[in-house]
Amino acid sequence: MSGTPVIMRLMASAHSVAEKAGAIVRKVLHSGDLGIVEKTGANDLQTLADRLAQQSICASLSRRFPKLTIIGEEDLPFEEVKEDAIEKGQAEEILQKSCPAEYMGLKEEELVVWVDPLDGTKEYTEGLLDNVTVLIGIAYGGRAIAGVINQPFYNYQLGAGAVLGRTMWGMLGVGAFGFQLQEVPGDRRIVTTTRSHSNKVVIDCVDAMEPHEVVRVGGAGNKIIQLVEGRASAYVFASPGCKKWDTCAPEAILHAVGGKLTDMHGNAYCYDADVKHMNSAGVLATLRNHEYYASRVPPSVREALKLD
Repeated sequence: MSGTPVIMRLMASAHSVAEKAGAIVRKVLHSGDLGIVEKTGANDLQTLADRLAQQSICASLSRRFPKLTIIGEEDLPFEEVKEDAIEKGQAEEILQKSCPAEYMGLKEEELVVWVDPLDGTKEYTEGLLDNVTVLIGIAYGGRAIAGVINQPFYNYQLGAGAVLGRTMWGMLGVGAFGFQLQEVPGDRRIVTTTRSHSNKVVIDCVDAMEPHEVVRVGGAGNKIIQLVEGRASAYVFASPGCKKWDTCAPEAILHAVGGKLTDMHGNAYCYDADVKHMNSAGVLATLRNHEYYASRVPPSVREALKLD
């Protein structure tokens, strides 16, 4: 076990930790008391599930990997985390995988973990449960190299008795797992964009892509799932509303299957520990044909979204 590279052990832990967080998110919903507080306004909410899931994720990972840098979305006061919130398991399927040569020697202190304990909080409070994800992304040298997305309520539309939840994960050089990769037919342009953070710049940019169809859903994690499962060809968000913890894990999974995520200027985001949290220049993500979508971004949109 000690011979297993750090990155593979961290991914195996992150997988189990994300599943634990997903269970916490379900439990809070079923309790009926979401404990909602507004952070900056009605579109920026925090629930008890956000708080408990983040505490569980951060405490579980830092206990096993004490030199790791972990950046979570929620700004929480320090408090002792209950022992039953600590996840000690590791996903065996990940430990069995071969580690890419370039990551074999990575050390804990070289890795940065970006955590969104509950992506799609607004949708969570509104009962749009398929939009909700738990995101744990791992960065090295400023790049998103691995990530886990847990969907706590996957299958919830099947009603009582359905087994809820699934976990997908990916790593550059290893691949992506936990879902069936599919593409939108090549002659169709389906754009997925924000449900609750729209404005003229966002709409103008989506229109410029000349989509055959526009899908408006919540959560960055959920939008990347739309791309890799063939329900959308591009995720277009011409706004500074997204943060690094929204995109790190999804970007790693998307890149692991040959997709691409950039800002509206076509530049990659950096995930070093000291970067600004805001993705100020928007998000453009595709499974294929990134250049086409990047070329369609109007000059007015590029102008509105200044480079960091």
